[in-house]
Amino acid sequence: MTDTASGSVARGGKRPRKGLRMKRIFTKPGVHPYDEIQWERRDVVMTNWRDGSINFEQRGVEFPEFWSVNAANIVTTKYFRGAVGTPQREWSLKQLVDRVVGVYTRTGVEHGYFASDEDAEIFDHELKHALVHQVFAFNSPVWFNVGTASPQQVSACFILSVDDQMESILEWYKEEGVIFKGGSGSGVNLSRIRSSKELLSSGGTASGPVSFMRGADASAGTIKSGGATRRAAKMVVLDVDHPDIEEFIETKAREEDKVRALRDAGFDMDLGGKDIVSVQYQNANNSVRVSDEFMKAVEKGEEFGLRARLTGEIIEKVDAQDLFRKMAKAAWECADPGLQYDDTINDWHTTPETGRITASNPCSEYVHLDNSSCNLASINLLKFLKDDNSFNVADFVKLTELIITAMDISITFADFPTEKIGETTRAYRQLGIGYANLGALLMATGHAYDSDGGRAVAGAITSLMTGVSYRRSAELAGVVGAYDGYARNAEPHKRVMRKHAAANDNLRAVGTMDAKIHAEASRQWSECLKVGEKNGYRNAQASLLAPTGTIGLMMDCDTTGIEPDLALVKFKKLVGGGSMQIVNQTIPRALKQLGYQQEQIEAIVEYISEHGHVVDAPGLRKEHYEVFDCAMGERAIAPMGHVRMMAAAQPFLSGAISKTVNLPESATIDDIEQVYMEGWKLGLKALAVYRDNCKVGQPLSVGNGAKKDEPKAAEPEVKVIEVNRPTRRRMPNQRPSMTTRFTVGGAKGYMTASSYPDDGLGEVFLKMSKQGSTLAGVMDAFSVAISIGLQYGVPLETYMSKFVNMRFEPAGMTDDPDIRMATSVMDYIFRRLALDHLPYDERAALGIFSAAERAAQQRGEDPAALQEAVDREALAQSAPIEEKPKEQPVKELTLESHQRFTADAPLCMTCGTKMRPAGSCYVCEGCGSTSGCS
Repeated sequence: MTDTASGSVARGGKRPRKGLRMKRIFTKPGVHPYDEIQWERRDVVMTNWRDGSINFEQRGVEFPEFWSVNAANIVTTKYFRGAVGTPQREWSLKQLVDRVVGVYTRTGVEHGYFASDEDAEIFDHELKHALVHQVFAFNSPVWFNVGTASPQQVSACFILSVDDQMESILEWYKEEGVIFKGGSGSGVNLSRIRSSKELLSSGGTASGPVSFMRGADASAGTIKSGGATRRAAKMVVLDVDHPDIEEFIETKAREEDKVRALRDAGFDMDLGGKDIVSVQYQNANNSVRVSDEFMKAVEKGEEFGLRARLTGEIIEKVDAQDLFRKMAKAAWECADPGLQYDDTINDWHTTPETGRITASNPCSEYVHLDNSSCNLASINLLKFLKDDNSFNVADFVKLTELIITAMDISITFADFPTEKIGETTRAYRQLGIGYANLGALLMATGHAYDSDGGRAVAGAITSLMTGVSYRRSAELAGVVGAYDGYARNAEPHKRVMRKHAAANDNLRAVGTMDAKIHAEASRQWSECLKVGEKNGYRNAQASLLAPTGTIGLMMDCDTTGIEPDLALVKFKKLVGGGSMQIVNQTIPRALKQLGYQQEQIEAIVEYISEHGHVVDAPGLRKEHYEVFDCAMGERAIAPMGHVRMMAAAQPFLSGAISKTVNLPESATIDDIEQVYMEGWKLGLKALAVYRDNCKVGQPLSVGNGAKKDEPKAAEPEVKVIEVNRPTRRRMPNQRPSMTTRFTVGGAKGYMTASSYPDDGLGEVFLKMSKQGSTLAGVMDAFSVAISIGLQYGVPLETYMSKFVNMRFEPAGMTDDPDIRMATSVMDYIFRRLALDHLPYDERAALGIFSAAERAAQQRGEDPAALQEAVDREALAQSAPIEEKPKEQPVKELTLESHQRFTADAPLCMTCGTKMRPAGSCYVCEGCGSTSGCS
């Protein structure tokens, strides 16, 4: 795409211009990229999830016709600048892209990046074409800030530092607060702080890093609750040889025990509940920095020394296997801590003469110097899949060159939250190019995610991306100079480049697709080493794999980052409101690639649409099932499959990978130990795990009592005593009743609940299908069983404990403002019955509240005020429905309604939609909010 020109065109007629010659990829000379697109006007209206009121409205926005409703909604609400309703408000994607690209192009011209004005125009047009066609996207801060009156912050990832001094600790608090205020996240290693087992100069005992974590956590929680549209994201790291490492490991697990105790005592411990703020250390991801020395000690069953922070002397020895077990046990209980493999990270470090890598950003993909930052951009891989299912290697190479050029330009004009971060970033110019839609690309081409072929494709693409990036970085160094810290780090930087190239040489082709990509990657690495030897490099880091949460939705990606597909069916938003269920478009393409005929494809797709999985799909051969394996559902990818995919990409990344390895609820501590050990052996830089339902704040949390892998206590001697047999209390012929129409995950039904005239629920009837159908018969039988149980005196609370949180299809969004989400019809029914028939105190113990009660909680009212709200609501509901009709807002179907299992994820604090995993974070498909880097 480009060549380096030494002096082809005069600048202002005074002297030759040294810069890049640009060649076109997607655009045509004399034709603006916008003129080749069919544009259309749309209305974006977002409703409040609590009461259906409109909380955002902008009509007549302009987007390409091929952009989905969801992508347009997210860009309009999150990225358009200017006050809504004023002439200054952006209303077209053209304006947004022009605002951002204009700054990049002008800065590139001013700083001599281009050989001529024509080259600058080509850069401008190609960048605009790629962005409006969703071929790639910059990270969110670029869209928020570039071209506005705000500071031009372009980075999403920050690493801070803290020393063993009170002034430094307080400065850490301040710097984190500034970063959180801007909606970004940061990470820090606290290992320089003396442990609670060491003495101060005054003779007293040090507080230790865990105590200072408490203050930082409170600060993050306060800033988050102060109106930010996304949670404060942070990472806290502690070295494995720190004397306080055991306290650090168990910190969050102990807090989970507190949550259980408070929840059982009747406090509101739901996510967003008013009492959850008493739980500490919840605003950070925790990671232990493990060394090769420690991991080898674990393998050999040896002791490991914990060292004083100031002197480095060993002050305590611990059993390495016991300590490793505690890490796995804590992760089994609460998903923290993750591991960061210190020696691996620093073995791939390009600038060790400047300092070691000690920490990461919140999602663990950016690992570099303290007090630094990284701006990100991600490529939509599916855009390079041609009609013949081959990968467009040439265009991928050219686009990567374009993106790296733009990203480096951004550092030239960028602002930073602190001067220290600004100095380091401008001196080392860390970039983070990555990709999204890998899972969709593999499925569309007939590759199973957990297969040699799938890993070969992923490895080859990652190698090609990074090889081109560093080759372009070396070319930029020849035009505008190497990064300031290159001279002192030239030899280690070139050594790391050779390590990447050697890893590429070790790749073995499995199929035609990856063989062609790998061949080009080999050429790129060869050229990279040659040009780098001559010019040096412009950037200390070039690539990583981020979560791609919001920008993945902006690009209409089916999968995020390195993740596999979440499910085989999705729900597409419609222009007029609502949504429709669609089978992933990659599935028909995959079936065609696997050799199926059109009639077979249609039958299989219809089966998937109905069942949500491929097991027993008509005509589908069992050996092809693995191609359609997903992150969740009937055929979920095994945990080690995720680890192996990360290992396939890691040798070709400057940074690391944001990804959580999900394990089923049945996983044991041994399973987590194995994942952590294999991550180290396979050369990963960082690894986090999440066992389904391990968090108390999530559905189906593990209750009090022994853990699953712990032996049960011996059962006490059983005494048989006689009790009076219960008698049935039949309902009178005339009794008060209430009929509720409901919708769960798109399935409609009716529930009639009858009460005794004096007190108490005594009868429930359910209808969800036509009379005579199997479902109708099952619901009738269930209704009779429940009704008889109630009449024999079974407390409603007993049914609640059995049926609330039960999971099966249909599941998802409901049309009930009091119960936003339901994991099944039974979950909804018994939550509704609890709201209608149980007093507040009993429901509070179960975490079930009405919309009015939740609103009162947010206003800070006490339980007495909440009870009054319940009473007022009950009086209002006692009136006949016809007298006070209430129009319910349109509710969206969710992906999870076609999954046998659902992902543990919080509700979006902005729009109330269940979020979904994106790397180590969560993203809301409704409004684009994320819980970490975007």
